Amino acid sequence: MKLVRSLPNKQCLSDPLRTWLLKANVDILSPFLCQPFNRFLEHGIVPSSFKSDYVTPLLKKADLDAADVKSYRPITKLSVLSKLLERLVAQQLTEYLTENGLLPELQSAYRAHHSTETAMLKVMGDILLALDSGNLNMLSLLDLSAAFDTVDHDTLLRKLQTSYGFDGIVITWFISYLSGRVQDVRTRPPRRPDRLWCMESFKDRSWDRSSSCCTSPTC
Repeated sequence: MKLVRSLPNKQCLSDPLRTWLLKANVDILSPFLCQPFNRFLEHGIVPSSFKSDYVTPLLKKADLDAADVKSYRPITKLSVLSKLLERLVAQQLTEYLTENGLLPELQSAYRAHHSTETAMLKVMGDILLALDSGNLNMLSLLDLSAAFDTVDHDTLLRKLQTSYGFDGIVITWFISYLSGRVQDVRTRPPRRPDRLWCMESFKDRSWDRSSSCCTSPTC
């Protein structure tokens, strides 16, 4: 429930209800979220409805040419439940890496109580110490455009297995998370959506039955 309440008040076209409404009623809805989420994790799957996102092209600046695709910045939105599942896994992953000392000592990004400020303090401290010792300083910086897009999925999965000990259902979940993603580009919202949201029925060969959860405007 803490993760739900920490969600920003944003939503996607595929969301069943406003995020603020989900947060206000999390005490009632949490059992209905826990059951499918636990199954996703236990069986190593991410449903395809969680891997479909909407891309809205927005002009970078008002004076740019609207006919030129390079003038737009793609804004991608995933469903709130998809982001909630990501946060749940990220929390467990961070705890595992921290408790087992697997995070690089000098990593400042995506860590509690670390930021660009701590990284700068470390760099400045090293430079000043070197200068005091009479040594020559050289600093080389690398800035990758869309850095996360440069990560090779096969290399990432192999790294999770060999360096961090991920295997079995855990690595299966990450494979499912990284594959089968679909993007839907929309220039304007639909006038009359047929439905607000529907979590597809999900099946697994090891299950005896399927489970589903669906919300429509008539519910």
